[in-house]
Amino acid sequence: MNMTQHLPQMRIPATYLRGGTSKGVFFRLQDLPEAAQQPGTARDKLFQRVIGSPDPYGAQIDGMGGATSSTSKCVILSKSARPGHDVDYLYGQVSIDKDFVDWSGNCGNLSTAAGAFALHAGLVDASRIPENGSCVVRIWQANIGKTIIAHVPVTGAQVQETGDFALDGVSFPAAEIVLEFMDPSDDGEDGGAMFPTGNLVDDLEVPGIGTFQATLINAGIPTVFVNAADIGYQGTELREDINRDPAQLARFEQIRIAGALRMGLIQTPEEAATRQHTPKIAFVSPPQRYSASSGKVIEAGDVDLLVRALSMGKLHHAMMGTCAVAIGTAAAIPGTLVNLAAGGGQRQAVRFGHPSGTLRVGAEARQIDGQWQVTKAVMSRSARILMEGWVRVPADIF
Repeated sequence: MNMTQHLPQMRIPATYLRGGTSKGVFFRLQDLPEAAQQPGTARDKLFQRVIGSPDPYGAQIDGMGGATSSTSKCVILSKSARPGHDVDYLYGQVSIDKDFVDWSGNCGNLSTAAGAFALHAGLVDASRIPENGSCVVRIWQANIGKTIIAHVPVTGAQVQETGDFALDGVSFPAAEIVLEFMDPSDDGEDGGAMFPTGNLVDDLEVPGIGTFQATLINAGIPTVFVNAADIGYQGTELREDINRDPAQLARFEQIRIAGALRMGLIQTPEEAATRQHTPKIAFVSPPQRYSASSGKVIEAGDVDLLVRALSMGKLHHAMMGTCAVAIGTAAAIPGTLVNLAAGGGQRQAVRFGHPSGTLRVGAEARQIDGQWQVTKAVMSRSARILMEGWVRVPADIF
């Protein structure tokens, strides 16, 4: 007789939200099992089991994940004790096939959903919520120590989710949420400068592959920008043009590792294996005509430049929100590769083409004592609750 005792599953209050072109499972800190209310192994194991990782099949069938970096995400929100902020927002990027959760950066797309969820979850003081109009949600992004201001539309003191704002990469329109990423480069990731090497453009040597011009920037998220032409691309590529070629993905990873080392984010190449979320790697090119993944034709005159970015080792289907902040910031600073691809000169906003269409992001840049500073970057996204209730996970995961 089999005397093994099988415990029932745990039920944990959770909400499944889309934010921008990503989606993830959102939790209030107070609703998590006690062992997972603090950072550490228990929290990581919980989030991995919720999402369905690590999965050697790469499908996340036994979890809430969608087998892409855009859908393998968990978020924790709590009331903030920090003056001038409503909520603390902590983001975990769950690896699909490897045994780790990356806490090294933010998710710009889910920052949109964090603003909406803060209201849905009762984490914003009722006195700050108008009956109708726009609610300013002041978010402390705990991964990177930055402030994000979300302007969330409300109707009847509740989040308005439906609307006519269209976002390329998202099938249906919804209500527009405006995000302001405050001082996105101030002190940067891990205390580094906006340009950690001190240069707008570096010659980045990648062992065994070659030397490429690169702009290495801390803004929104640490990002390595290279020219599409220098690595053999047009800049019009769609997801499968890159992702079906393991050799090219491996080459991108080597360039990313070289950039991470040069930026001081890692000390040895081996560290990159547990830091997949940051830095990002992206390639830029001047405007040209192409067909987006939906079949929509993007004319050269519709955009200022083209950008393709990789997330967690794969080309992103649209654009990560944090990387959009990096794009807007770099575009505002004359002489970066992003700025040069957009035609050079100073600008306060840029519209770029990505695999799913176009996106506009604004940034306010100024030079003080020879150093570039960006006070904020601004872009519009949308968010919507997809499901709410409880997520279930086996009780023996801790």
